[in-house]
Amino acid sequence: MAFFKVTLIRSGIGMPKRINGILAALGLRKRMRTVYHPVSPDIAGMIMKVKELVAVSEVEHKLTQREQHALRTPPKGYYVEVPASQAGRI
Repeated sequence: MAFFKVTLIRSGIGMPKRINGILAALGLRKRMRTVYHPVSPDIAGMIMKVKELVAVSEVEHKLTQREQHALRTPPKGYYVEVPASQAGRI
């Protein structure tokens, strides 16, 4: 089953109540929050009404919050960056 991955990029502050109502119905309350909705004409219509405020992609399955967090977490440890002029000496 396919899902829409919807992320609120721009805030709804200053938008008409109708637009803020659509954002609330989609479950988008804060910027950079991501929600998943099954692909349907109803959801597609709601997304089209707020297309300037959101980023949308179609994915095969939902990610849990833990899976999203794991994808965003950088690898443990650190990197030693060396200037290009010293790269051949090491």
